[in-house]
Amino acid sequence: MAMSRDWMQIRSELVDFLEQEIYPREPLLQSADKTLAEAELAALVKKAKAKHLWAFGHPEEIGGMGLPFLEYAYLNEVIGRSEFAQRIFGTYSLQDSIMLNAYASDSQRERYLLPLVAGDINPSFAMTEPGISSSDPTQLQTTAELKDGYWHINGRKWFTTGADIAAYTTVMCRTETQAPDHSAFSMIIVPMGTPGYSILRDTPVLGIAGGHFEAEYVNVKVPADNLLGERGAGFKIAQRRLGPGRIFHCMRWLGQAQRAYDLMCKRLLSRSAFGSGLADKQLMQQHVFNSYQDIQACRQLTLHAAKRIDAGDIARVEIGAIKVAGAGMLHRVIDRAIQVYGAEGLTDDTPLSRMYRHAREARLYDGPDEVHVQSVARQLLRAYEKGQGWDFGQRDAEFAS
Repeated sequence: MAMSRDWMQIRSELVDFLEQEIYPREPLLQSADKTLAEAELAALVKKAKAKHLWAFGHPEEIGGMGLPFLEYAYLNEVIGRSEFAQRIFGTYSLQDSIMLNAYASDSQRERYLLPLVAGDINPSFAMTEPGISSSDPTQLQTTAELKDGYWHINGRKWFTTGADIAAYTTVMCRTETQAPDHSAFSMIIVPMGTPGYSILRDTPVLGIAGGHFEAEYVNVKVPADNLLGERGAGFKIAQRRLGPGRIFHCMRWLGQAQRAYDLMCKRLLSRSAFGSGLADKQLMQQHVFNSYQDIQACRQLTLHAAKRIDAGDIARVEIGAIKVAGAGMLHRVIDRAIQVYGAEGLTDDTPLSRMYRHAREARLYDGPDEVHVQSVARQLLRAYEKGQGWDFGQRDAEFAS
């Protein structure tokens, strides 16, 4: 799909579409009537495709726009302003598309990857398990045994996001009984409707039934060629999916923070108390300043990571750092906006209540803060152990020249 518009033009079109088409329909998209909500979303997808606002970050060879990582970052922070925009603009599948593009067989590409990018099907991914510390996935208990040309899967997963709308689930299973832990797991594709695969419940998260499902696998039987990639490569494949996903989250969090910031500032300018406007109160001005500082600092960290990725760096330190910084920033900015709104901010009369509850998830999914802090610190200290150190300016110069 050849690009005829630059990212700034696309960004402007995205903002217009969000404000004119998506925001007014969010109450319907949040409806408990799933049939109504899905029909509304499908209509918006059709409009977005008609305006060529689709699959920005997917590689061109699989039907996407193929934007560089940095340009996609500028667009994704707009997409992040609404929790529904990922599906409407075709970016919901990007993590899974990256994973499939790297590891899928020819038949898997035909059956899953191409329809995924086109938006004809949705993916889901099952890694986390109840009762297991997800920060140490070597403890995962779900197993798959290869017998007579079929994988037989048994176990239980939860927080399988979007399982109810997915065509398939990629399941991380222990397949190698004699291998070291990090070589003992594989990824297996399980189509929805396979006997023995049962969705048990939509797990409520802070009062929101947000599409994070608990599922059971009882003697689930799928063909041997449903294996994604090689046997024992589950951790490697998971990182191919989760690594980019962390920076995608940070991009979208910036969009959520922007929306909260807009709501806060407009509220301050429209309300008065004790004889003057709220915007004239110094403590309210402190909320504006602190939120600006938080958002802009996090934006620069995120854009820096995107530049490094475009330059060919895997940017582990940068991505780990922004995952922690972004999650904290998002929580603080939305919290201040709620404080400015007062009691109304606690209700669902504004988007802030729902945004705030989702923001708390950010410090846990795709790895809790503590794991990323430890990982980043180890990598930084290892550089000093090797006598290299960590020269911030030099690191910029490496890809600026």
